[in-house]
Amino acid sequence: MSIMKVTIDLPEDISAALQGRWDDVPRRSLEAIAIEGYRIGALTEAHVRRLLRLDTRFQVHALLKEHHVPMRYTAADLEDDLRTQRELGVLPGR
Repeated sequence: MSIMKVTIDLPEDISAALQGRWDDVPRRSLEAIAIEGYRIGALTEAHVRRLLRLDTRFQVHALLKEHHVPMRYTAADLEDDLRTQRELGVLPGR
């Protein structure tokens, strides 16, 4: 897997303004990319999770909710979740 390096040059006043609001400017910048990528449909939930190195999909959900980004949950997602729950014995088989 190849990795793209991205460097952002911020003027000092902008950097200072962001540091006054964000505890970790590089991390928050990466989150902004992930959130906007998901919002426009370029990234999936799995992409966001991997990019931000989150442990669970629920952390992705919380991040998206915090930024008022609606979840994309399809009928196929529902079927996958139901199948998994049946395999785990949470739901009875069909």
